[in-house]
Amino acid sequence: MNKKELIKKIEKVRNSRVIVYITGDRQPFVTQVANDVIPIFNRHLENIAKEEAREALKISLFIYTRGGDMVAPLRLVKLIRSYCDEFEILIPYRCHSAGTLIALGADKIVMGRLGELSPVDPTTTHPYNPQNPLNPQQRLPISVEDLNSYFLLAREMAKVKEDQMDEIFRNLVEKIHPLSLGNAYRAFRMGKMIAEKLLEMPKEKKLSKEEIKKIVEEITSRICIHGYPITRDEAEVLGLPIEKAEGELEKDLWNLYEIYAKEMRLEIPFHPLEILGDKEIAEVKYTGAYIESDDLSDQFIFRGKIQKTIRDNKPAIDMHINSQKWEQVK
Repeated sequence: MNKKELIKKIEKVRNSRVIVYITGDRQPFVTQVANDVIPIFNRHLENIAKEEAREALKISLFIYTRGGDMVAPLRLVKLIRSYCDEFEILIPYRCHSAGTLIALGADKIVMGRLGELSPVDPTTTHPYNPQNPLNPQQRLPISVEDLNSYFLLAREMAKVKEDQMDEIFRNLVEKIHPLSLGNAYRAFRMGKMIAEKLLEMPKEKKLSKEEIKKIVEEITSRICIHGYPITRDEAEVLGLPIEKAEGELEKDLWNLYEIYAKEMRLEIPFHPLEILGDKEIAEVKYTGAYIESDDLSDQFIFRGKIQKTIRDNKPAIDMHINSQKWEQVK
């Protein structure tokens, strides 16, 4: 079955309308959840709303993503919920970080056996990388969990006493600009706040304040590995509204993911020489993200050139991306 047939089949099984949102993780064409998708989603939702005469509209968001902007999930979930009475998310495989935040705002989270959420660990950057002062343009990523682990290391392994922790903090400030530390803590607080707001949105299964606090603490603080896969069983134990995709539905969700993975060559490293072959210069066109519904398709397309060249008297390859933008595809 092709994409359109699978989407229609899933819609029939779920009694819903499906929107597909795929962001790519293939270097150098990585894409992320971002605010630029909001107008595009609105167009798809408007189109669906015009076609649907039913009183209670259900939207199923089929998603694959490794993360992105932390505010975009709040805007996206609010937008989707403004068009429908029920919102669920379909997860065949990875739905990490910002994707996990989107899932928190759903009435139901449908996960296959390979489906996985992840912790929400905001990362900011230091103005320069002190490990490489010769390159002032290089920025050092600062993970909130790395900062937290630094202090845990001091307390638990170095046995630093509480009255000496101010010295540990001063040592950190000497290495990382104070405003960068403040920015990291602000991102941490924002992540918790957004997670709480999203968990309050589902209509059917209302979580208590204690349940929300437990989930937020787990995904923002207690799980200290950013890429840790939260399986459907673990997500269910946390108290999230999990439905385990089984049988034909699970196969259809995975088959739909595999079609996109094949089109985007997600598991295959990018090798410019494969495109160049014997040519000196070649055009590059690559789709790095999709937003698709029954009869609409928007794709984030990279366009550029690959060229053989000589650098330092050695053969080399240059790649120039001339444009990268969302395009409506018929």
